[in-house]
Amino acid sequence: MGEEKKQNKKDEVIINEGENNIEISNDVVAVIAGMAASEVLGVSEMAGGFAGGISEVLSGKKNLAKGIKVEILDNKEAKIDVNIIVEYGARIPDVAFEIQKRVKKSVENMTGLNVLEVNVHVQGVSTVHDEEKEENKKEEKEETVKETKKETKKK
Repeated sequence: MGEEKKQNKKDEVIINEGENNIEISNDVVAVIAGMAASEVLGVSEMAGGFAGGISEVLSGKKNLAKGIKVEILDNKEAKIDVNIIVEYGARIPDVAFEIQKRVKKSVENMTGLNVLEVNVHVQGVSTVHDEEKEENKKEEKEETVKETKKETKKK
């Protein structure tokens, strides 16, 4: 049981507020960063590994932390790596700078962590036409809404 606590400490940050503790998982920070990055104009999609793609297919849910690696240091500081695929025609330095700015702001505002680094790794360029992307996004949103309704009914 003591070993489980040691493992969990590496995967989450604990913020002390007097006698109370707030625990924030690395996965939560990754989701916040992923949402902020995916909203930037010029980002086609988040680039995840092969395993991330399979887990999305098997679970049927979109992995909001896909392509994000979070490292939280002992002194409540974070280093974040963001892997993206940019849209063809987008100016990569502008997209990367905007991602860095938004991810840093979102994570710091929502968690209270001090973000030291936001490293953007461009893994590819998307050549999918805008019409196809819009159709794919609509389908993904419809699926998410259906899943949410199903989960709500179960409760």
